Amino acid sequence: MAEVRCILDAKATLGECPVWSAEEQALYWIDIMAPALNRLDPATGATRSWPLPDTIGSFGLRKRGGAVVALRNGLHLFDFDTGRLTFLTHPEPDKPGNRFNDGKVSPDGRFWAGTMDEESLSRPSAALYRLDPDGSCRRMIDGLIVSNGLAWSANGRTMFHSDSKGQRICAYDYDPETGDIANRRIVAQPSEEIGRPDGAATDMEGCYWSAGISAGVLNRWTPDGKLDRQIPLPCVAPTMPCFGGPDMRTVFVTSLRHHASDQKLAAKPLSGGIFAVEVEVPGVPVAKFKG
Repeated sequence: MAEVRCILDAKATLGECPVWSAEEQALYWIDIMAPALNRLDPATGATRSWPLPDTIGSFGLRKRGGAVVALRNGLHLFDFDTGRLTFLTHPEPDKPGNRFNDGKVSPDGRFWAGTMDEESLSRPSAALYRLDPDGSCRRMIDGLIVSNGLAWSANGRTMFHSDSKGQRICAYDYDPETGDIANRRIVAQPSEEIGRPDGAATDMEGCYWSAGISAGVLNRWTPDGKLDRQIPLPCVAPTMPCFGGPDMRTVFVTSLRHHASDQKLAAKPLSGGIFAVEVEVPGVPVAKFKG
């Protein structure tokens, strides 16, 4: 049984999007509902927070410093030193019932971010977008309910993506030269009991680690769709894993307290915290946005 440690009892309303900075040996993460971008030094426990003016769905670190952030009112660049936001684009100004959700930088330095139907969690009104370094934004997948689970294989040639409410994990051929995707296939269709797919990360063996938000577990799926490993977590609902640590063999997992009943929170009081578990296979590093 894997040992799961709570490294920060953050009590986040909706903790999400952990991103590891190898240069700083630090973990960045967000709280969607109490909008802020946060930083944790796992070695010392030191924390820092940058409040944001609007709901944040995801972000990526930038090669030039700072971050690219997906707020309710669109995509922006963020300066850690000044706290300044620079607006880039808003691809869904005509859909006030949607907000940005899961996002990640692809190995070639593009930022991918999807939206979700926040009002009813049932309408296929959401989409997945690709933000290129030149600032152009393109809709890549339509007809989603809750876009989630972005991750890439170690060679950058396979992109994974899930629709949490569609309850399917898909893979696509990925072209790092153009950022195009093709040849969609379903990898897995997890049940509520196995764990509805939320955020995700990949390891160097090509396996896909998915936060099973409905089951309180971390699931490892093989490339051919077999559930290879399941790690129970001491929280009601894990939201997203990422690999980090000096050897990239630590999986950090964010979680939420949002909508959890008092009874469930009493049973799992660390919900909303950030957890760490050591694994044997190192993870695939996440790139930085080149824009």
